[in-house]
Parts: sequence; structure tokens; C-alpha cells
Amino acid sequence: MLAVLAAATAPENLSTFSPASPAAEWTRELFVLVAAITGGILVLVEGVLFYALIRSRRRTGPADAEPPQVYGSKPIEIAWTLAPLLVVFVLVLLVGRVLWEVRPDPVAASAGVQPLHVTVIGHQWWWEYRYDTYDGRDLGGIVTANELHIPVSPPNGVQRPVYLNLQSADVCHSFWIPRLGGKTDLLPGRANTMWLQANEPGLFLGQCAEYCGTQHANMLLRVVVESPEDFERYLAAEAKPAADPTDKVALANKEAFRSQSCVNCHTVRDKQDTRANGTFGPDLTHLMARKTIAAGMIPNTPENLRKWVFSPESVKPGCLMAGFDLGEKDMKAVIDHLTTLK
Repeated sequence: MLAVLAAATAPENLSTFSPASPAAEWTRELFVLVAAITGGILVLVEGVLFYALIRSRRRTGPADAEPPQVYGSKPIEIAWTLAPLLVVFVLVLLVGRVLWEVRPDPVAASAGVQPLHVTVIGHQWWWEYRYDTYDGRDLGGIVTANELHIPVSPPNGVQRPVYLNLQSADVCHSFWIPRLGGKTDLLPGRANTMWLQANEPGLFLGQCAEYCGTQHANMLLRVVVESPEDFERYLAAEAKPAADPTDKVALANKEAFRSQSCVNCHTVRDKQDTRANGTFGPDLTHLMARKTIAAGMIPNTPENLRKWVFSPESVKPGCLMAGFDLGEKDMKAVIDHLTTLK
């Protein structure tokens, strides 16, 4: 109990007992109800056990005396058969109701609300987000990584559910934001769906919940819930191409970046030809708009970027990115260019 209370008041709250969405609230209520029912059964069974132990304890008399022989009682046998059946039936109804609520039909639920549709792709070991539509508006496939932004949906305001199309690029992953909903697996060759609807703004953290390799524990999730106005500004900023450099130094930095093999794995959308159109790694168009790198492991600062580019293995052992042993001049040019991608 102390651990649960500590988790619910921690600065980075990951407790399922502190829900911030309808789906998470229903899940908590189901847990509490099931715990109450099973706890009552435990108390009843243990109570009968202790009663039998106390009542049937050894008494004075011959040690080899045979106790009274009592045979089965038909009413008791019927009772202990029907009672578990009734409990299981009630639990099935409770679980079925919650499953019905947390997995609605996106098409049917979209009437009268402002839904956001996002495709989530799990990679070893990072997250790719493709924003598809918002309130019926095509977003042109805005692509970002590791940080999902969604609009707040207050209980008494306009409802803005977020429907996620979950896919995997390699192995099995699992998408889990404890305060916003339950776990849903991402499976190779199959698309699963889930939905989120945050009641309050803020940062909500999560975790890949399916073992997916060496860095499974460091495949972290960040969901930023913001006001509808801030979310619109975020979409507008992400839809823009990267800013094109104009002065000689910035142009030289960009040339140093695109001369490296980074362009084979990463995309940078801009008006000039960067030759960066890879899809194996995260989209870097607005890299510096993200608070962290390496899927939430370290803050997104120039110093950490340098460390990451030089030796990703030192930050995230087993990651699928090769390090770049560049000279000081080239390394500075590449990092300086990356820090302009805002």
C-alpha cells in the first residue's frame, strides 16, 4: 500500500491508481472491484479454515480414538459448486463491460467529437508517430518520433479521443501509458488498435511492456497532453519543412551533415536538397522540438547529441545505430546543423 501511495504522488507518476482518462478510470474501478470480490473470498475461505483448525484441535482422550465419521452433505456440495460459478459469471460480465468501453468503434465514436488518428510504429528501440487526421482534416502524414502530442479532452468539454493504429517494424512491442489506458501489443504483420482520451494536460510517461530485445527497458514513452490551441500550433510547426540555412557557416554545416551516412537512415524535410530521405531511423526534421533523445533516455542537448552521434553504444548498448568517429571540425559542424532542426 505504501508503494502504491508513493507511486501516486511521485513527480513522474506512473501509477494506474491515478487515472487521467476514462479508459484508465474504468480499468482502475475494475481492479478495485475484482480485488474486493477475491479478497472477500480469501477472507471467507481462511475464516472457515481457522474455524476448522480451532474447533478440531486435539483434545484429551485416547490418542487412537476415531473421530465421528461425517459424510458429504448434498446442500453444501451444491452451494460450493454454484457459488464459484456465480462469482465467475459476475467477473466475466464486469470484464466484458470494461472491454466494451475501452475498445469502442472509432467510426461510430467519431460522430459529434473531434478525433485524432495516429499510426504508431514500434522499432527496436524507439517509437515512430504518423499523424493521419484530426477532426476530419488530413494532416498529410506528419512524422515524428518518441514524443506523442495529443489535445486535452476535459470531461465537460469537447471530446477529442485519440485513436491509435499500432504496428511493428520488427518484433513484438507493447504500448502502455499507465495513467491513460491499458497495454496493447504491436505485432509484426498485424495492426492493432486502441484509444486514449486525456482529461487533463501534462506529461504522461509510459513504457514498452513486451520484451523486445536488449534495450526493451529503455524503450520509453512520452505523451504530451496540451490545450487544443497549443496542439494546433504543434501540428502547424511539425508540418513545416526544416529551416534552410542562409549564411556560409550554416550552409557548410549542412553540407558536412549530408556528406555523412546519416542521410541513408534519417529523413530531413526541407526545401533544399539534403538527400536525407531514409526511413530506418527517426525523422530529424524537427529534432530539437523534442525534449529527449534515444527514446526518452537522455535530455536533448547539444552535449548529449554529440555523445550520441559519436558513440550510441555508450548510451544505449545494442542499439542499431553506428557511431561516427569524426574529427572535431566535422563533428562540430554536424552537431551545429542538428541543433538548427527546430
